[in-house]
Amino acid sequence: MLIRRETPADIPAVQAVTAAAFAAQGAPAPVEVALLEELRTCDAWIPELSLVAVGDSGEVVGHVVCTRGHVDGAPAVGLGPLSVHPAHQRRGVGLALVHTVLGAADALGEPLVVLLGSPDYYGRFGFRRSTERGITPPDPAWGEYFQVRPLAAHDPALRGTFVYSEPFDRV
Repeated sequence: MLIRRETPADIPAVQAVTAAAFAAQGAPAPVEVALLEELRTCDAWIPELSLVAVGDSGEVVGHVVCTRGHVDGAPAVGLGPLSVHPAHQRRGVGLALVHTVLGAADALGEPLVVLLGSPDYYGRFGFRRSTERGITPPDPAWGEYFQVRPLAAHDPALRGTFVYSEPFDRV
């Protein structure tokens, strides 16, 4: 498996992987597909933080993206969606994608990464409940599922409410 930056040619495969990863029996297309489409066309898109996992046959088997958000006006990034094709889940693809995107965000000088997800899964990457770091979720009901991972450029004085980019509100 290779983790690399997404290219324009990867977009249809990323859409297919995302649709398969978030598909629900009898439901319409998952909201994550529309969210990615909206994110790609907004100012919050960070091309260096849109990564694909490529399998041995050259096919896209996973995708992760971090987009620009803010903590009380200071830049930060939000991770997600993270998608792994069901045929490749539980094989380390998600693990590799998250480790790589965290390293890339750190190399870009980002101060922290936030996400909404499973504490059991994301805790292994150093994510902790956001309120432990003074970061308030956009929706207080998210509780322990809204998590933060400080990076090397993090300033512990950075506190406040995290705001995702506009597509998260529209989709």
